[in-house]
Amino acid sequence: MMKIIVCIKEVIDPNLAATSLEFDSVSNKVVPLPGVWLVINPLDERALEAALRIKDAHDGEITVITLGVNLDRHVLRKPMAIGPDELILLEDEAFAEGDSWSTAYALAMAIKKIGNYDLIFCGRQAADWDAGQVGLGVAEILGLPSITVAKKIDITDGKARVERVTDDGHEVVEVTLPALITVGEEIGELRSPTMAGMIAAKKKGAIIWKPADIGVEPSQIGTTGRRLKLVKLFQPVHEGKCEIIESETPEEAAISLFQRLKEAKILK
Repeated sequence: MMKIIVCIKEVIDPNLAATSLEFDSVSNKVVPLPGVWLVINPLDERALEAALRIKDAHDGEITVITLGVNLDRHVLRKPMAIGPDELILLEDEAFAEGDSWSTAYALAMAIKKIGNYDLIFCGRQAADWDAGQVGLGVAEILGLPSITVAKKIDITDGKARVERVTDDGHEVVEVTLPALITVGEEIGELRSPTMAGMIAAKKKGAIIWKPADIGVEPSQIGTTGRRLKLVKLFQPVHEGKCEIIESETPEEAAISLFQRLKEAKILK
């Protein structure tokens, strides 16, 4: 039986307009306005779908793990309604405001505590910071081989044969398990939960681990464990300028436009 772990993250809905957020330049934080809701990171949903397909084919067990503070149980109900067997929450103030390193370290220590696994799945990147580093960080800390941007995964004889996306097409690679795989949108959308699944998910409990439960000090995780310093966070200002070229004939307008573009150094 395959033992699979899927790392997911709650994020502000990436489809919301920027006007739904405020940027605190003093604390360098994004502040959602009232009424803004959270969702599971879309690419983490794709990672869960990849895990579910393997579970269907190989009679596996899936553990979902996430990290944060005051995690929204309603948001987590959707992925748990589709087939995972266990939910682990790394939930404590000490986990807050971490960077890619401290987040990867906390997840890796939790996975180390779980101990028995064949595959770890992560989304290629999160929709909030788009760093794309946590999954590979977890693999590095655990000493696992990793494959990124998978679009198709087949498991045979203790190995994963993975078709992964490249800039100019795709390539097929093979890795011995255990391993970590990140996936992108190419893997396909997460299946929809059933009504029975939603009811069952509501009854499922979650395992909650604090820093001491995974053998880490608060200084190693969250804000104090950061290795990245955020110097400035701001919302860029987009300005547009329109200039009308007026002339009596189309020919004169074309000449005037050409001269204006040269002055602006757009044309030589």
